[in-house]
Amino acid sequence: MGRKKRGFTTFNLSFLDIMSCGFGAVVLVFLIIDHSIEVQTRELNRDLLSEIELLEEDIKDGEAGLVRLRNTLSEVDLRMVEAQGRASRISEEIEQYEAQIAALKADGFSERDSIEQLKADIQELEAKVKELRKTKQQDSGQSARSFLGDGNRQYLTGLNLGGKNILILVDVSASMLADRLVNIIRLRNMDPAVQRRAEKWGRTLNTVDWLTSQLPINSHYQVLSFNTEAKVVLPGTEGQWLEVSNRAQLEQLSRTLHQLSPSGGTSLENAFAAIAQLSPRPDNIILITDGLPTQGKTRPRGNTVSGAERLKLYRRAVTLLPRNVPVSVILAPMEGDPMAASELWKLAISTKGAFISPSRDWP
Repeated sequence: MGRKKRGFTTFNLSFLDIMSCGFGAVVLVFLIIDHSIEVQTRELNRDLLSEIELLEEDIKDGEAGLVRLRNTLSEVDLRMVEAQGRASRISEEIEQYEAQIAALKADGFSERDSIEQLKADIQELEAKVKELRKTKQQDSGQSARSFLGDGNRQYLTGLNLGGKNILILVDVSASMLADRLVNIIRLRNMDPAVQRRAEKWGRTLNTVDWLTSQLPINSHYQVLSFNTEAKVVLPGTEGQWLEVSNRAQLEQLSRTLHQLSPSGGTSLENAFAAIAQLSPRPDNIILITDGLPTQGKTRPRGNTVSGAERLKLYRRAVTLLPRNVPVSVILAPMEGDPMAASELWKLAISTKGAFISPSRDWP
């Protein structure tokens, strides 16, 4: 312990006191060093963990790239197999062609002779084409007979007169005498010579003459008249197709038709059934009429036929028409038959034909 001596305080330190101080200093130094090592270790671990995470991401990217490479390799292998297959087929075809060429050469085949033969064939075909074009130009606009209406009218109708076998159906029933019922009844009881001069019937005759004058000269035709029954206009030509180029026969048919007098009822069923007697069947049908039928195969029991009954008779008759054959309709409307125009228009449209209701001065 310290004690005072002449104004000073003195301390007496024993050996143990000195050792205790030294041990404390050592412990303090150790604690300072341990803390420093712990801080350095944490920083080092953090850096190592960051590097490990980066390496793991690189590994994942590498694995994904490896999968893509394997898929690409599979596609390349597949394409190689397909290419090898095509190469094998091409090689086989080349061998076949070479064998054919060798066989042709063994038979005395000459490439030059073959080329010359092909040139000759082409020239022959070109000559035939020129001849056909020349024939077509000569036939176009050329008719077997001429027709001039009042004022030389040639209206654009949209009526297709083409085809190899053209059938014209002409309604010759009593209703073709006039447009009004009262005039039909009046003319029906007159002399046949007066009936033949009836205005409506005259327009019908002119229509037939115009049609026959427009037929292609290299085609065939037939004209059937129908009222309660159907028959050819030119006797002795039943079941036959007539040549348009036979002008004398065309003129004879026109004269025969002009001698007819409209009479009786109308049976479209018998008219369409008569088409089956023609062989081959027509490829173009032109129907000239003024309304729906008044009877079927036989006469009705009563003296009158209602509009609904006429419509029923018409729809039954249409089922007898040959399929896929255009039917063009030239309608001269009659009083008291309002359904005729719409029904006949539907027939023309459904068969890809034409429908016209001409003016009084046509053709």
